[in-house]
Amino acid sequence: MKRGNRMATYTIENEKLSVTIAAHGAELSSIYDKENGRELVWQADPTFWNRHAPVLFPNVGKHYGNHYRIGDKEYASKQHGFARDTDFTCIDSTPDSVTHQIRSTEDTRKVYPFDFVLRIRHILKGRTLTVSWKVANNSEGDMYFAIGGHPAFNVPVLPDTKRSDYRLTFDGQDSLTYLLLDPETGTAKADEEATLKLENGTCQIDDHMFDHDALVFDNQITKAGIALPDGTPYLEMRCVGFPNFGIWSASQDAPFVCLEPWMGRCDDCGFTGDLSEKPFINHLKMDEMFETAYTIEVF
Repeated sequence: MKRGNRMATYTIENEKLSVTIAAHGAELSSIYDKENGRELVWQADPTFWNRHAPVLFPNVGKHYGNHYRIGDKEYASKQHGFARDTDFTCIDSTPDSVTHQIRSTEDTRKVYPFDFVLRIRHILKGRTLTVSWKVANNSEGDMYFAIGGHPAFNVPVLPDTKRSDYRLTFDGQDSLTYLLLDPETGTAKADEEATLKLENGTCQIDDHMFDHDALVFDNQITKAGIALPDGTPYLEMRCVGFPNFGIWSASQDAPFVCLEPWMGRCDDCGFTGDLSEKPFINHLKMDEMFETAYTIEVF
């Protein structure tokens, strides 16, 4: 591990890849493919979207009405939670891994009334990056949360190509069903499923695919990737055990695509129940630990 050129960035690398993680948000900010001479991660051009790969915690997406309820008390919330805008502490580093951590504070308890520890570890082996999340409940009672990844990848990545020349790849399905977001509330229209038709487990990244914001998938995706215009693989994400997945880009001409593995997701439109009743919410009892990971393989 070596310290990056900017304050509080960390780089892990081998002969194949160089990976940079920022302490701010514990955000993956670069995967540079040395063998092919190209950057995979979107470089946060604010013209389109000023982030790289934010970590979403303690909520993914929006709560209905931008607030949620625990018992008889309501809390204000913002899209994707606060972790992505929080400075993490690097607590461990090796030549092929770096681990960042945040703890609950007086400020976080104002909007999320739990005592927690969140650890994010990035591990590089060969041409595969593993992103590991650990969440510990230090509260004197039950704790509820969602957590998700939001990595954006450069598409197109080859010269003289356009985004629609590339294809999304899945695990051999003939089709997938997805939900769209209600434009007024940013929450899922759970009673309006749409179908994504696939050909040999793939589909074109159509210019109009994201006209209505993200595509939200429940209980279907454990593997998703992007193929180059000639059909060869560019990258592949594996997220076994993740119940939810999002695919998004900012506009018709935004030169990136986000593949988003989620443990929990936004509210269904109109949901006003207790946080503990929310579909796909994660639940930890006092002193319990949650742990999961996803991988990004570069071809």
